Amino acid sequence: MPHFIAEYSANLEDAVDFQDLFEQVNNFLGGTGIFPLGGIRSRAIRMDKFRMADGLHDYAFVHMTLKVGSGRDLETRQRVATALFEKIEAFFQPLKDQRLLAISFEMTELDPVLNFKSNNIHQFLKNNG
Repeated sequence: MPHFIAEYSANLEDAVDFQDLFEQVNNFLGGTGIFPLGGIRSRAIRMDKFRMADGLHDYAFVHMTLKVGSGRDLETRQRVATALFEKIEAFFQPLKDQRLLAISFEMTELDPVLNFKSNNIHQFLKNNG
């Protein structure tokens, strides 16, 4: 953990460089010292079927979620979420200046008991870092 997920309207397919966004997000999260690098994952999910507002204009959206494991206090989570949203807003501002765009972001904390993982990446990074 954490996992960064961006759901986006299909009409943004050619307008957003998600790899660039993910590089910025992963670098930020890894640089906080709060999250292990081997657990950070980012992905985008294109939403082909959507409707926004009155449906009369070329509206677009990106809704992002950061799922984090439990155990960090609210102040820490809020500090990370606020700083990350500032980066997200800066990333999307040029596109927002050009078109109608809704940007949303939420951080969710996963249940400490009902969250299961298996990962050999942490050991790899430890041995090869």
